[in-house]
Amino acid sequence: MLIDLFFTFFKIGIFTFGGGYAMISLIQDACVEREKWITDEEMMDITVIAESTPGPVAINCATFVGYKKSGIKGAIAATIGVVLPSFVIIYLISLFLDSFLEITWIASAFKGIKIAVGVLIVDAALKLIKKMPKKTFQLVVLITAFIIMMAVNLFAVKISSITLMLIAGACGLLVYALAKIKKKGDCAR
Repeated sequence: MLIDLFFTFFKIGIFTFGGGYAMISLIQDACVEREKWITDEEMMDITVIAESTPGPVAINCATFVGYKKSGIKGAIAATIGVVLPSFVIIYLISLFLDSFLEITWIASAFKGIKIAVGVLIVDAALKLIKKMPKKTFQLVVLITAFIIMMAVNLFAVKISSITLMLIAGACGLLVYALAKIKKKGDCAR
């Protein structure tokens, strides 16, 4: 299992450009669809947790999946697997950075990679949205966050995505507290 975890996340790390958000789609495909290590619901949960905790999203996801499958050793194997390719590639590029970016075909390849990264991020978002429970509160938060982020981007307003997450978390806690109060009131009758 440790070798499977390492090589699964190593492949994800080596073939994914664009960071953690681009990797979410590949992690979902490998860990939910192919290997069945986690469920769709767990993938949504770890994506939220990985985004909410310090560190890169992909590393947090890999650590969670590894831990779930094989404890601490699994977490270490998956984390090293996802980090190692990036570390080696960045190290090699840093040795030759100036001359590396001057090569025309490499510069052109990076332009194409930027587009692919955007597509991978949208793909991951759509998969998570499709699997999301279709409850009123979740839909309201999703639509509101989408509208706010679009407005922020269109009008070049500075607002942190962390701020949006904290607001959404606070709204979730408020709805939970109100539902609990209502349930107590219904039970008292």
